[in-house]
Amino acid sequence: MLSNLMAIFLQRLALRLGIVAERDLAQACRDHFSPPVAFALWVLCEIAIIACDLAEVIGSAIALNLLFGIPLIYGVLLTAFDVMLLLLLQNRGFRWLEAVVVTLVLTVGICFGVQIALSEPSIGGILRGFVPTAQIVMNPEMLYIAIGILGATVMPHNLYLHSSVVQTRNYERNAEGKREALKYATIDSTLSLIFALFINAAILIVAAAVFYRTGNYEIAEIESAYEMLSPLLGTAGASTLFAVALLASGQNSTLTGTLAGQIVMEGFLNLRIRPWMRRLITRLIAIVPAVFVTYYYGSQGTGQLLVFSQVVLSMQLSFAVFPLVMFTCDQGKMGEFANSSLTKITGYIIASVIAALNGWLLFQTFSGWLN
Repeated sequence: MLSNLMAIFLQRLALRLGIVAERDLAQACRDHFSPPVAFALWVLCEIAIIACDLAEVIGSAIALNLLFGIPLIYGVLLTAFDVMLLLLLQNRGFRWLEAVVVTLVLTVGICFGVQIALSEPSIGGILRGFVPTAQIVMNPEMLYIAIGILGATVMPHNLYLHSSVVQTRNYERNAEGKREALKYATIDSTLSLIFALFINAAILIVAAAVFYRTGNYEIAEIESAYEMLSPLLGTAGASTLFAVALLASGQNSTLTGTLAGQIVMEGFLNLRIRPWMRRLITRLIAIVPAVFVTYYYGSQGTGQLLVFSQVVLSMQLSFAVFPLVMFTCDQGKMGEFANSSLTKITGYIIASVIAALNGWLLFQTFSGWLN
């Protein structure tokens, strides 16, 4: 829930930058920082996009394995061909891409909504679970998972994406028009992220209600969850719904990651390359570690790599959040739409908390290695 509240706040700042300054976050960084700094920020953002793509590769490969019995390593290689689908959608226009994204997200939501209804979770347990505890920060294993959830929820490249996409909307380029565009874009973004909160929470709620409550504490891999869902819920289709949701989630990530990649490269470097080439390069970079881990470590290794990819996303967040807050506080760029004192303080608190959590995780990790 905290990650989602952060995402809602930061997405609003990204929308404000795009609508008011008419520059996406990558372009604003190129305008403001020296070329070496802008280049470094671009590299960090590309790492985040590759990490996101890596999660999509692994998630889709696991889903294909569960649904159709395709071996993991072949599933990983098959994900290289989704570039064809993306190019077809891009040729039809941006609204087609948006429609597909909405369809995929609704599919995931419906699948987990049905599973929540079947699992009959404890309402009291859900409410208690939304309250953070000190254990999350003190326990390195819990913090690692929490940081992964933070990275998967906020996702740095989405801040670049939304600050650009919002400029495709039809609105008057004056103060009144921008104010109205900001209002409706904020409503749209907030409702989408509230729905994302439902999906993200549903995954954890179903796991707790189905596995933890029945004493199956050892289940930590996606494949094990798939095998046990139907027997424990007493419904044959429960496992299939889980795998369908996984596949839809992976394909949704493909679309957003690719769009963000094009925007980031054009914004930071002022460089345009063909979409199919950009997509193929990113996907091939993501496939290499996925193939290696799948071949040598199997499903357990891919599960660990999946979580690690989301932790990498979180580690890149600060390099997007601090510039975003700084630019939206700049009256030269934003004029009357510059952040209020409260928004400015809140923005820097969120940025500092993200940086502190990532720093603490790194400290705990290196301390463990040294000991």
